[in-house]
Amino acid sequence: MSTPEDMRLRVKEQQDLCRRIREMLVARLDLPFDVDWITDDQPLFGRGLELDSVDALEISIGVNALFGASLEDDDREAFGSVAKLAERISDQL
Repeated sequence: MSTPEDMRLRVKEQQDLCRRIREMLVARLDLPFDVDWITDDQPLFGRGLELDSVDALEISIGVNALFGASLEDDDREAFGSVAKLAERISDQL
């Protein structure tokens, strides 16, 4: 059973991971806006950040380089948002 402190720690770790992912996205994809402009649940593709398949490849490479995690190219759910990326990365850490 998790204590409230354990829960707070997990939430903080997830927030930190999401921030690192947002920083990686802005830097690696040379996005023209601030890290804090991207929300954790904002879609990365389509009407969200409007990224494309080349960006997906860059994200996959960046995630592997920064976190040592690997993403499958056909795992659309993992590329859905920063929060979804964080879930996949957490599963592999």
